[in-house]
Amino acid sequence: METRGWSILSAARPASGIHQDGRFRMAETNTLGIIAGSRSLPLIFARQARALGVKRLVAVAFEGETDPELAKLVEDIVWLRVGQLSKMIKAFTERGVTQCIMAGQISPKNLFDLRPDLRAMALLFKLKERNAHTLFGAIADELKKDGVELIEATPWLKPLMPGANFSLGPKLSAEQQADIAFGHRIAKETSRLEIGQLVVVKQGTVLAVEGFEGTDRCLARGGELSGKGGGAVAVKVAKESHDLRFDIPCIGPQTLETCAAAKISALALEAGRTLLLEPEICGQLARKHKLTLTTIG
Repeated sequence: METRGWSILSAARPASGIHQDGRFRMAETNTLGIIAGSRSLPLIFARQARALGVKRLVAVAFEGETDPELAKLVEDIVWLRVGQLSKMIKAFTERGVTQCIMAGQISPKNLFDLRPDLRAMALLFKLKERNAHTLFGAIADELKKDGVELIEATPWLKPLMPGANFSLGPKLSAEQQADIAFGHRIAKETSRLEIGQLVVVKQGTVLAVEGFEGTDRCLARGGELSGKGGGAVAVKVAKESHDLRFDIPCIGPQTLETCAAAKISALALEAGRTLLLEPEICGQLARKHKLTLTTIG
């Protein structure tokens, strides 16, 4: 296994502390809210924020989505259903939270099957387009009306984003490198068109483009279409106008397990723009499945 350009050890180092819009410094953020979705990212963020000086964490968690283990990592946690916008905002305002982040996923089906309260219904009624960016952007606006600013989680998570020349697993073949370069061009275009941020390609042919079904199902579909021998590569990118307040591209062990099951031979991420969750486990999986994980761009 070869690892270049990035180390999990860097996670212990303080970041620069200045948010990209210049409005706050991490060192001055003593209390922070977490809007916590599913999987491990909310837990990882809580540990990282604590290590970088946040003294008090208040989480809003969603029934059937958020890992209950998060309760052990925060001072206060409020459980609610997706769609209870008023209750979510009140959870922060009543506890003196003026800044919050979003971390983790909310199942797409829950975004459409939600039972909205009156405030959420009014928000949805105003939206001409209903996708993750318009919906979460509108939620950010509602939070701001009540004095709670939704900010990026990246100042605390940047050390967990692999940079250029990062690689785990086998060395890429010339054919894989060509497919990754091709897939990168296609993925940047599909993401620009709001279709999806991941593509699966093989020998210069696009096998699958991520849509509403999400990353894992796109990988499985692309792997199925690659034939019995497998060998396709996947490329995941961030949109040019990515709003990192509520949409941080990330992959982790589950993604690599899905790639292995689909016989995907390599997964390429945009350097410095994608979170790698549980990197030690990802390294083990890359070796076990002879799967290359690398960065591009």
